[in-house]
Amino acid sequence: MITAADLRSLPLFGKVGEDELRDLIALGEETAFEAGDELWTQGGPASCWWVLLDGRIDLVRTVGDEETLLGAMDAPGRWAGGFQAWDEHAVYLATGRASADGRALRVGSEALKDWTRTRDPFGAHLIEGVFRTQRTVESAARQRDALVALGTLAAGLAHELNNPAAAATRAVDALGIASDQLLRTLAGFADGGVSAGQLAALDGLRRELRRSAAEAQRDPMALADQEDALSDWLDDHHVEEAWTLAGPLATAGADGDWCERAADVLGPSLGPGLAWVVSTLALNSLLSEVKEATRRISDLVGAVRSYSQLDRAAVQRTVLAEGLESTLVILGHQIPAGITVVRDYSPDTPEVEGIPGELNQVWTNLIGNALDAMDGSGTLRLSTRPERDGVVVEVGDTGTWSDPAARDRAFEPFFTTKGVGQGTGLGLDISRRIVVGRHGGDIAIDLRPGETVLRVWLPLRYEPVRQ
Repeated sequence: MITAADLRSLPLFGKVGEDELRDLIALGEETAFEAGDELWTQGGPASCWWVLLDGRIDLVRTVGDEETLLGAMDAPGRWAGGFQAWDEHAVYLATGRASADGRALRVGSEALKDWTRTRDPFGAHLIEGVFRTQRTVESAARQRDALVALGTLAAGLAHELNNPAAAATRAVDALGIASDQLLRTLAGFADGGVSAGQLAALDGLRRELRRSAAEAQRDPMALADQEDALSDWLDDHHVEEAWTLAGPLATAGADGDWCERAADVLGPSLGPGLAWVVSTLALNSLLSEVKEATRRISDLVGAVRSYSQLDRAAVQRTVLAEGLESTLVILGHQIPAGITVVRDYSPDTPEVEGIPGELNQVWTNLIGNALDAMDGSGTLRLSTRPERDGVVVEVGDTGTWSDPAARDRAFEPFFTTKGVGQGTGLGLDISRRIVVGRHGGDIAIDLRPGETVLRVWLPLRYEPVRQ
């Protein structure tokens, strides 16, 4: 049984009074352990303060599939944990694993907080202030980063929406002109006495052009020669404004044989008939432009909806490849022509339980960093595959990591490899909190020859370490 005299012999408690030591012992408990026991787990709530009495406890940090020995509690009086006494969100930064039999004093964080307040109110107030200030600064930085990211995404989305919206507007304006032209050609039909049978036959010829245009792979030089030939044919047959009809007819696949058949059907009304055909072709082309532009807008809105997970449950089963794809759409304006996107989504990758909106924030950070690292040219590789009762997502890039030694600090708050005024940092601390703290997964950096890879492992079931 641990006594006040046992604690008094430790340098940590050299200046603590006898009564205060007895109070501390009463608040905690002596914990015996054997080699191989895990006393606390990396990423778990730092809800206990551990003081080594004898034995040895290794501090092991897991990064991806690899374990790294950060240090050891190898002398009586060494301590770890207890940070929740001053920060309710604090977690263990490494796993405590016994490498030799021994004992430790374990005190709950709340009890430790009360004990330090009773013994030294001013000191406890200073410690609390340090943690509170750090949390406030970090929160403010996160909010600023979130606002900057939101502004960047909004600007990018506006840029992406502007092109199809402008195309749709132009096509609608042109549709008005084409409709007026079509009505004028119908008036020409009436003046020329075109019968219903002739109109039906001409419409059949028009449909042939639509099929021909859909099937043709038009060579620009061959198309130009065809347009010249049609213009000569129309001039020979005294068709008015032949130069305005030859181009659209050639593009649609018309040739001399088709024009001869049209002349046989229409007779003296050949000019108004061909003008009607060209007007209908223009209408169909413009309607296709409007359809494509509005489809693009709808796809963008759908991608944003998927990215933000509006009107969806917080925790749900999700296909990670879909989140990666929606993130690519949102960041599309940041992907220059010199960057090639390679997708390697394993078909047997299962769905996982998680919070898609938060995971999309992770993909945004990782892909954004990869694009910055490549500086306009390179290969961005996205992959998913099953692994260890979960799924691994890899975001790889062919850019260069500025300093391999910085890998060990990459997940620290506010750490960045970017220059002053370039971005808001790597965002890997936030990503780690989401992956490890919220989803119980792992995130690590893997530096391979010619490629930097961010590996994220997520379990199939949503079992967060803490909420």
